[in-house]
Amino acid sequence: MNFAQQGKKKAITFSYDDGVTQDIRLIEMLNKYGLKCTFNINSELLGKSGMLSGSGKRVSHYKVHPEDVRRIYDGHEVAVHTLTHPLLTALDEKEIIRQVEQDRLNLSELAGYEVLGMAYPCGGKNNDDRVANIIRECTGVKYSRTITSNRSFDVQENLFRFNPTIYHLYFDELMTLGREFVELKTDTPKIFYIWGHAYEMDYENDYWQKLEEFFCLISNKDDIFYGTNREVLL
Repeated sequence: MNFAQQGKKKAITFSYDDGVTQDIRLIEMLNKYGLKCTFNINSELLGKSGMLSGSGKRVSHYKVHPEDVRRIYDGHEVAVHTLTHPLLTALDEKEIIRQVEQDRLNLSELAGYEVLGMAYPCGGKNNDDRVANIIRECTGVKYSRTITSNRSFDVQENLFRFNPTIYHLYFDELMTLGREFVELKTDTPKIFYIWGHAYEMDYENDYWQKLEEFFCLISNKDDIFYGTNREVLL
């Protein structure tokens, strides 16, 4: 792993989905604290607008425009989220490959480098061994994140069903795990992996403030590597 090669045993990485305009504010905050993130994007939904409801509030779900992808996500990582956000476990092999590989190729052109990462779309049980094996064997994707939080910092062998540590809106657990990770002394590599959607930060007035408190807690530590998913996992 890249961070281990640099002599560090601990790494923190973030993963945010959907390619929404709230990513712009998130990136400004990530950059302020020297943190890195992977942004998983549906290339055929770029530029589309919509609204989503959560916590009794409606928030914008506007996708960034394709011509802005390279500029907005500069310094971070663009990754696959499929063309149109379907439930992959319900699709046949041909359509899984099309949804994943064409999205990868589209995003590679937009980002200006070969896209290698991915996050599975849809909630609930959004992945299984069949889908993971198809992606591994028939696409250029090298790793893919689930939405199953494991509350663990342990390195995982299966990069095609990679489980994150914690979902970003679980703020109490996020801070507890953050303090634990900062204080952790280890002789083996450990990864703190946080995932979410930037639009969810608009659900409550204090969500952005809470996330920034977490960023402040974990940032600027000499013994921690801060990288994109690609930099940490590959």
